[in-house]
Amino acid sequence: MQKQVLPLNRLPVGGKAKVNALMAKGSERRRMLDLGLVSGTEIEAVQKSPAGDPVAYLIRGAVIALRNEDAGKILVNAFI
Repeated sequence: MQKQVLPLNRLPVGGKAKVNALMAKGSERRRMLDLGLVSGTEIEAVQKSPAGDPVAYLIRGAVIALRNEDAGKILVNAFI
């Protein structure tokens, strides 16, 4: 299994990853941290909306929808 660093919005549905870093600033960063997106947190892309945005992610046992713009500011180590 190979690790690859990429933005969360590039993780395919069914793909799993661990948070590497947050690129967001200010209140947006605080919101992500409040959702449990800290370094090492496991994430799984569960489902895309019919339009492709937002995408539902399984984070710490909860399914959370994130817009592509927000997910692009989360760098993850994907397990490809």
